[in-house]
Amino acid sequence: MAGSATPMMQQYFDLKAEAGDCLLFYRMGDFFELFFDDAKEAAGVLDIALTTRGENNGEPVPMCGVPVHSAEGYLARLIKAGCRVAIAEQVETPDEAKTRAKREGTPSSKALVKRDIVRFVTAGTLTEESLLEPRRSNVLAALCELRGTIGVASCDISTGAMTLEECAAERVGAVLARIGASEIVAPDDWSDAPSDAVFRPRGDFASDAGETSLKKVHGVSTLDGFGQFSRPMLAAAGGLIAYLDHAGRGTLPLLLPPQARQSGEHMAMDEATRASLEILASQQGGRAHSLIAAIDRCVTGAGARLLADDLSAPLADKGAIEDRLALVHYLYADPLLRADLRGLLRALPDIGRALGRLVAGRGSPRDLGQIRDGLIEARRVHDLLASKPDRLALLNALLPALTGHAELTDLLSRALVPSPPTERSNGGFIASGYDHALDDLREVSGNARRAIAAMEARYREETDTPSLKIKHNGVLGYFIEVPAKHADKLMAADSGFTHRQTMANAVRFNSLTLHEEAGRIAEAGGRALAAEEAHFEDLTSHVASRREPIAQTAAALARLDVSAGQAERASEGEWCRPDILEEPVLDIEAGRHPVVETALAQSGDRFVANDCALSETDRLWLVGGPNMGGKSTFLRQNALIILMAQAGGFVPAKAARIGLVDQLFSRVGAADNLARGRSTFMVEMVETAAILSQASERSFVILDEVGRGTSTYDGLALAWAVAEAIHETNRSRCLFATHYHEMARLAETCEALSLHHVRAKEWKGDLVLLHELAKGAADRSYGLAVAKLAGVPAPVVKRARGVLDRLEKSRNETGGLAAGLGELPLFANAIAPEDENTDALRERLDAIDADRLSPREALDLLYELKRLSEQSDS
Repeated sequence: MAGSATPMMQQYFDLKAEAGDCLLFYRMGDFFELFFDDAKEAAGVLDIALTTRGENNGEPVPMCGVPVHSAEGYLARLIKAGCRVAIAEQVETPDEAKTRAKREGTPSSKALVKRDIVRFVTAGTLTEESLLEPRRSNVLAALCELRGTIGVASCDISTGAMTLEECAAERVGAVLARIGASEIVAPDDWSDAPSDAVFRPRGDFASDAGETSLKKVHGVSTLDGFGQFSRPMLAAAGGLIAYLDHAGRGTLPLLLPPQARQSGEHMAMDEATRASLEILASQQGGRAHSLIAAIDRCVTGAGARLLADDLSAPLADKGAIEDRLALVHYLYADPLLRADLRGLLRALPDIGRALGRLVAGRGSPRDLGQIRDGLIEARRVHDLLASKPDRLALLNALLPALTGHAELTDLLSRALVPSPPTERSNGGFIASGYDHALDDLREVSGNARRAIAAMEARYREETDTPSLKIKHNGVLGYFIEVPAKHADKLMAADSGFTHRQTMANAVRFNSLTLHEEAGRIAEAGGRALAAEEAHFEDLTSHVASRREPIAQTAAALARLDVSAGQAERASEGEWCRPDILEEPVLDIEAGRHPVVETALAQSGDRFVANDCALSETDRLWLVGGPNMGGKSTFLRQNALIILMAQAGGFVPAKAARIGLVDQLFSRVGAADNLARGRSTFMVEMVETAAILSQASERSFVILDEVGRGTSTYDGLALAWAVAEAIHETNRSRCLFATHYHEMARLAETCEALSLHHVRAKEWKGDLVLLHELAKGAADRSYGLAVAKLAGVPAPVVKRARGVLDRLEKSRNETGGLAAGLGELPLFANAIAPEDENTDALRERLDAIDADRLSPREALDLLYELKRLSEQSDS
């Protein structure tokens, strides 16, 4: 294909081979161009025109392009669509290309500007502000299997936070669900790797190489100061760093010292539980109607990201939980302090991500300004909190991280203008007085511009041409322009002007004096830009040298934001501080579902609160009642209250005593997974199997309608056996919702099982759902009433009632569920004889013509209506 290519296309083919399966952004002047299949794919994703350019092997070459100055917006759309992009930039100027060609003996007219891939842009390697969501972490994960154990390295390179852990092979899905990685990297010879992983050479995942890479990145001779890391952890870290080095073409982003995550530090949740509880996203895929949307009151992006981490990985250590709760309570109890703190935090820039861009070599003067402003604000936050005499242990631990940057902030304050620009190529971000030589260059440039203005005035007078102007553009530089009708005056041989260009209505000239002044401006301007660029690199180096203290400041501010936000939300909703206990209990008074309550409040409705009291002697509740009665909401709200408490926040309840939970399981609802060959019932059984094999005495389990995807007898048998297994073997705290009334008999043999139901009643043929939990078994499921409420046609509901009557009669007489169904009349015959229940009182009222009634008729009618009312009540 490339055999007959032009030199430019041959260069493209070489770079495309290096880019592999990434789309190649090939820089040509002011555009990034894409060719061949890359162009077709990008044009489809970006909805831009697909054109052609020249030929290759006799065929037109498909092409599309995006402007360099707006490339980030297009990159964001491509990354969101799952694409990966290689950026090929021009790495020399046309003049440098000609010089190189001359040196190599090639005609300068055929010199081709050299290009090289300077960076790979992928979902997990983004640092640009415009490509990231402010309130969501962007995590890259690397996995590696080593001797039967999986090492996991995860990093948000926008802030540098890095975590290493290991897990069993069957727990990989749960770990990835917790991390929420935007991109996954794995060895290319690992057959069980996630299907959506980016595969890299196995050599990148050597544990020795990983250990060496970590030491080199952090400039240490041993990793002991960071923690204890297993071989699988180090192997995964090696793969992660190698991929980042590849993506950055030898330039690594910000990487903070790794933290080892040990098993047992956090409450475990599997993928199904996270999806069921809708912690960070609803089952429709968005943030709306999720748990975090209902409780997030953080005023900074960093705080919102930390809150998401807290909810994704609740703590399992009582002391750590109590520290978080104490800080929330401290700010909850002092509304004025909380308001002042949130006011200071609201003004904070995202210094963690600004630091990440600067260290990665993608920073701007604005990022330096954000570091300056953020560290100055951090000192104000410190002074506000340090003035309080009754500080807490966690607060005292956070305060030192908010200070210690005086030298750096003084430097940045002296060096930078108050509002630095986002682009550094045009200069203008170094403050006057910081560099006297730079000030002199600016003065020369300024004087020259004043001289040009004076020159323009003199030329107008000398040529008697008031419309003469001295202008500038990027091609000609400075030039003199007059209307065409005055050009003859300047064309004269002794005028001192040199003709440069004739336009339709104007003629352009140069002069020796103007040329000299333009040269001075260009020289001074170029030297000034070079001086500012040098200062930028120096200031960036100063910031990078303090990367870890700055990152610690960012982390402390984020924790304060989370705590203040949790306190604010608790104050809004009258939430309580939970008591965290070691014994396996769950005692919640007037608990509410935070998401459902928020949704109801928007429509002016009130949420019906319910109690839940589980203990060693009453640890399994069998909950019955009608559909739509609130069983699933009750189950989920208790799971969410546990999760919120162990994440270190207040909970929506009047009071809560919560025994520590090691694993949280939720099997509420299921959907097909046809891509993996699983029906709804199969998904349900897989999730149930995971619970039965993993739940312990310290776990909390919610199960809803186990067995509903198969026949009645099979479903009842499975539900019965699962309930017994949880009661006898797992011995977990469990809420088990079911419609099988027969399961109430389990209370006769399972001493730690009790019966409960959500209350409902029928009133004049209509179902009234009370959403209240009561003790005892449900008397029936009210399924037909719910069907009627849902709008099922009346003939169908009537037919179902007839079938139900026959089934119940047959079961009572013979014990056979299906006996007697053969004697049922045909559907049409069954519904023909009588109509659905009617309201005789309403019909009689509708038939009255009040204007024609005599007094006697009105009295008789009143007695008739009274009689109809008594009949309807009975």
